[in-house]
Amino acid sequence: MYRPLPTLLAGIYLLAAQPAFSQEKKELTFDQVFTRPVNITEPLPVVRGWADKGHYIETRAGKALAVDVKTGGATPYTPPPATGRTVAVKNNDVFVQEPNGGAEIRLTSDSALEKNPTLSPDEKYVAFTRNNDLYAVEVATKKEIRYTTDGSDVIYNGWASWVYYEEILGRASRYRAFWWSPDSRRLAFMRFDDSKVPVFPIYSEAGQHGFLENTRYPKAGDTNPEVKLGMVSVAGGNITWADFNAQDDQYFGQPFWTPDGSALWAQWMPRDQNNLIIYAINTATGAKKPIYNETQKTWIDWFTDIYFLDNNKGFIVKSDKSGWDHLYLHNMDGSLKKQLTSGNWRVKAVLEINQRKQTVYFTARKEASTRYDLYKISINGGEPQRLTFGEFSHDVKLAPGGDYFITTYSNLRTPPRMALLNEKGKVVRELGNAKGAAFDTYKLATTELKTYKTRDGLELPLTIIWPLNMEPGKKYPVLISIYGGPDAGTVYDAWKPNLLATQWYAQEGLIQVAIDNRAAGHLGKAGMNYIHRQLGKYEIEDYMDATRWLTSQPGVDAERVCITGGSFGGYMSCMALTYGADVFPYGMANFAVTDWSLYDSHYTERFMDTPQDNPEGYKITSVLTHAAKYKGLLRIVHGTMDDNVHLQNSIQLVNKFQDLGKHFELMLYPGERHGWGGAKAAHLRNETYRFVYENLLRKPLPAAFKGAN
Repeated sequence: MYRPLPTLLAGIYLLAAQPAFSQEKKELTFDQVFTRPVNITEPLPVVRGWADKGHYIETRAGKALAVDVKTGGATPYTPPPATGRTVAVKNNDVFVQEPNGGAEIRLTSDSALEKNPTLSPDEKYVAFTRNNDLYAVEVATKKEIRYTTDGSDVIYNGWASWVYYEEILGRASRYRAFWWSPDSRRLAFMRFDDSKVPVFPIYSEAGQHGFLENTRYPKAGDTNPEVKLGMVSVAGGNITWADFNAQDDQYFGQPFWTPDGSALWAQWMPRDQNNLIIYAINTATGAKKPIYNETQKTWIDWFTDIYFLDNNKGFIVKSDKSGWDHLYLHNMDGSLKKQLTSGNWRVKAVLEINQRKQTVYFTARKEASTRYDLYKISINGGEPQRLTFGEFSHDVKLAPGGDYFITTYSNLRTPPRMALLNEKGKVVRELGNAKGAAFDTYKLATTELKTYKTRDGLELPLTIIWPLNMEPGKKYPVLISIYGGPDAGTVYDAWKPNLLATQWYAQEGLIQVAIDNRAAGHLGKAGMNYIHRQLGKYEIEDYMDATRWLTSQPGVDAERVCITGGSFGGYMSCMALTYGADVFPYGMANFAVTDWSLYDSHYTERFMDTPQDNPEGYKITSVLTHAAKYKGLLRIVHGTMDDNVHLQNSIQLVNKFQDLGKHFELMLYPGERHGWGGAKAAHLRNETYRFVYENLLRKPLPAAFKGAN
């Protein structure tokens, strides 16, 4: 599911948070916020990455410099001569550009569009899809090789079915579902058969007669695409199909070639998504052998990477099977060698495995669930060593080999700073500080990190931005911005480039809040497991508990609380105004799911199982079930051609509200998808301001807002 910003209040970013005020400080004017935004902070150095293990690349005055980590001396940086070809599609055809400004070679001449051209590792071939068949072309001879011949409007070879693109392979794949072996001798690909997947029509109002856009979109409980995993020699010939039954109700994740290209490791799950098996596939016969087998009572997420060690010494994976994300070292036959990390904290990502040092460098939320740090640990065992410092969250660029790293560090009250450190965690030198001279000139709202307790005793974080100039005895309205989806928290102890609207709202007297629920990631997979088969119930109850605590605080007006979000956040906002109607009087729900039976199979069933298996869970978590409780004011917003969360969701809620005689607001954006920009984004922004002023601040919308009156 798409994860938008937790609030749709658009504007210019402002870096601002300052705990102390003085009489001399100025408040920001409307022009300084919206028309001619002021610079409150100084820019940090622009570090692009590392030239080598002893020099980082910094851009100054538009010029790239290589900076020596030991001396700080900078010399002009010249990228090493390009040794690789690049590939592109121009006018529907594939072209290869030789390195260093060499010749451009046209490889195809066809009226059909070639998609996702991808060079083989040895750069001798380019693979692509055309009309849902898989091809390659040899660069030297321009000889075209066709691997499949059955592509059609429902059969896709190397081109992902919609639900695989959205939920499994990811949007970054751009629908590509083929993979070169490291030795360039073979291609692996997925073949999708969508013939039994239901068609969902999306209507466009454009033109005199409009038109329908038909998508093979499996909703919860629907028939999924049949998938086969194939391997073929670069020269063509017979396809070797992995030994799976395509008719089984199953999913395949992204496959991984072993480093020598001798085997393809395929990720497989049953439709229940509670058993992940990695099979080693014989490229000659298609025979499969289980290498890794994990089972959980709830669900399992796909591996996005497998870290192979050199010389077949094993592989490392990150798994949350203990309830927390940790690293596990396995032998190549799949047997567990050792668990490298453990405890009630989460590994985020492996940055490098230095096999000469026998060291793994990784980021984790170990010191606090709201902060990230860099650690290293020996492959041979032992405790992780923290390399970063202080009560800050760190964004790290690690040098090749791990001898040095650059961190940009901050917390909610400290603007970002940048420093160079060595692998012992010692600061070599400070590189920059965003807190400039102008920072203390302005009176700026502070952000506080607080915790609240749920009705069953869990402790979770929230942030509060209090209004400027609060008066004792006066009550102030609240705007809560959330997302709320599984493992998609928004509350971190890190400096945020806050929207200028945040500071404007603080001056206008609005309390601004972000809340994370138990499934947001702070409690690991153990926290997420609560929501299994009842996606949304615990989450909205957590938001209710947080808001009840908030409205018990001095100066908070419980009658003027608004919750808003998009996509999953839109669903949460709808649930807040129905299931949580006694707590939330106002809401703005943007492109919201309103019933999980209306969303796609893979995402929904990961948490809910099928509607056939879990009818009560789908009923409890449907906004429609609780519509009769609605008594506040909800603003429903949706793009009419949303191909992710269909307009159908909002229309069904509108229909229910109308039948119940409920008052609500509705804004449709014709032709727009799952989020939008341009003129309609400006319109949405101003309509959002209007809603806040009329219902929360309860004063006229300033005429200065462009297009607002």
